[in-house]
Amino acid sequence: MGELQSRVQTLHRLLHQYNYEYHVQDNPSVPDSEYDQLLHELIEIEQNHPEFKTADSPTVRIGGQAQSSFEKKRHDTPMLSLSNAFSEEDLRRFDQRIRDAVGQVEYMCELKIDGLAVSLKYVDGKFVQGLTRGDGTIGEDITENLKTIQAIPLTLKESISFEVRGEAYMPRQSFLKLNEQKEKNEEQPFANPRNAAAGSLRQLDSKLAASRKLDIFIYSINDFTELDATSQSEALDKLDQLGFKTNQERSKAGSINDVIDYIEYWTEKRESLVYDIDGIVIKVNQIELQEEMGFTQKSPRWAIAYKFPAEEVVSQLHDIELSIGRTGVVTPTAILEPVRVAGTTVSRASLHNEDLIHEKDIRIGDHVVIKKAGDIIPEVVRVILDRRPDDAKTYHMPTHCPSCEHELVRIEGEVALRCINPKCQAQLVEGLIHFVSRQAMNIDGLGTKIIEQLYHNHLIKDVADIFYLTKEDLLPLERMGEKKAQNIINAIEKSKAQSLEHLLFGLGIRHLGVKASRVLAEEYETMDQLFEVTKAQLIEIHDIGEKLAQSLITYLENEDIQSLIKKLQQQNVNMTFKGQKLSNVEGHPELSGKTIVLTGKLKQMTRSEATNWLKLQGAKVTSSVTKSTDLVIAGEDAGSKLTKAKSFGTTIWNEQELIKKQNEIN
Repeated sequence: MGELQSRVQTLHRLLHQYNYEYHVQDNPSVPDSEYDQLLHELIEIEQNHPEFKTADSPTVRIGGQAQSSFEKKRHDTPMLSLSNAFSEEDLRRFDQRIRDAVGQVEYMCELKIDGLAVSLKYVDGKFVQGLTRGDGTIGEDITENLKTIQAIPLTLKESISFEVRGEAYMPRQSFLKLNEQKEKNEEQPFANPRNAAAGSLRQLDSKLAASRKLDIFIYSINDFTELDATSQSEALDKLDQLGFKTNQERSKAGSINDVIDYIEYWTEKRESLVYDIDGIVIKVNQIELQEEMGFTQKSPRWAIAYKFPAEEVVSQLHDIELSIGRTGVVTPTAILEPVRVAGTTVSRASLHNEDLIHEKDIRIGDHVVIKKAGDIIPEVVRVILDRRPDDAKTYHMPTHCPSCEHELVRIEGEVALRCINPKCQAQLVEGLIHFVSRQAMNIDGLGTKIIEQLYHNHLIKDVADIFYLTKEDLLPLERMGEKKAQNIINAIEKSKAQSLEHLLFGLGIRHLGVKASRVLAEEYETMDQLFEVTKAQLIEIHDIGEKLAQSLITYLENEDIQSLIKKLQQQNVNMTFKGQKLSNVEGHPELSGKTIVLTGKLKQMTRSEATNWLKLQGAKVTSSVTKSTDLVIAGEDAGSKLTKAKSFGTTIWNEQELIKKQNEIN
């Protein structure tokens, strides 16, 4: 048995090595037939001796037993999105903001891979978890499917614990083969490689995911201190050394002019790549300056994504339809002859408002130029006047709401027409859809079609009615089975426990977004206290302006709203803030307000755990040691940062001293 175990270990080593050479280095040392022979030998051994199969065995690449669903899990640190630039002017404004904040910088330019963003978690050098981006805070656990991507190392070359971020994608050749097979099977082909990659990674059968031949580029880590890296370029080089696949077309740029040269080169050469890119990512290279600039609620201030100019095509505009949003805004939409734009078929495009229609002189029957704004939302760019038919009709917005016939108004200072009837059916339905959405009450299973059915069958007329639904109410609906109905009822019951900020956002109060909902919930803690606040008190709160304060007061003073809140309370919907208020955390007096750097390997906790605890004590945790650093906590094998701290005379603790401080307040 010892001899067989030794052979398994040899097969692991060889297969991991050959896999790395082929999929990461693109330089195989053995023919495919030899790799396949060794893999087949390992499969046979594991089938006869399951005790030898490990979590990082090369055989997991072929997929395993199908899952029933994907579990949702929280990212160690949020996966934020990037703000976008669409022109040279946008880039120069970004550069000016950077230089105003921190002076002259070096930039790192990277290709923006058109795929699916994922996070990969490693513990002691072993791949243990892979999540989709999700909403940036919580993603779906697709670990087994990600293991089938050959370029993802299952075991790193060093025993290190951290989370890396990357873009999983489908190479063009894999995409073509997949669609050829779908057409042979008389199945609907994927519109583009990005959709194909996303669809493949969300297959419950990991064997099917393995057959799709996906690939990945790693572009970042959640904590640069794990690698003792002082720049993005240095971090990527170290990721290469650990066995990850990073994109080698990256380039450092000394100025915004160099950035623009890089963009112009790849705008022209993008079709020469074997994978799709939809832009260029530009980052401040120095980590210390990244930390100094920080983040907005949604994105880092030190990075931007330049999006390639949108593809433009011509279609004919057959009609203009109107939709009414939850705030009453009436939006015109162009109904088009279906046409392919940037990889998908488009038959509808936004016209935004009446002023835009008249400004561009858009008429029904016109041939129009269509593009996707940011490669996502179709919009009408301009009319081709030379092709205007004689019977083209000028369009006039209605004077009354197409849903409820209430007179439409244009509020001073706004370009949109708005229905101000609070009982407008279209607005009520949109409000219900918003209430159950992910960032609001997050009621799984209650999608748009089911909400519309419930409303039109008079089962719900306001958001509180959702909590009075029974399984018997749901069963008569279209495509509604016993299990699905019960799952929805369970999701409704679960949502009652959501923290107050989710309810506030879900109510759809005008001008109240996700961030302001959290601010209000944390400040006032209960719905009852919110009903007692004055406009003057609200305006004093950071992030709450006069417009929002007035909107909230008007909303809460409405008797119908007060009745609605009572209906929700009667169904035990939570009305209190359940999160942790950082202002109430009693931090350690020696750490509050201090700038701290972690370096080296910690044994009794992960770097993320240590960082989160220090932040709860009111400390600022950074990656680089400077003269302003107050404390360095050094684990094993601490390198240049420890040396630098000693030269500055910075206070230095070991891990045991950190644990001692934790015990003093626990």
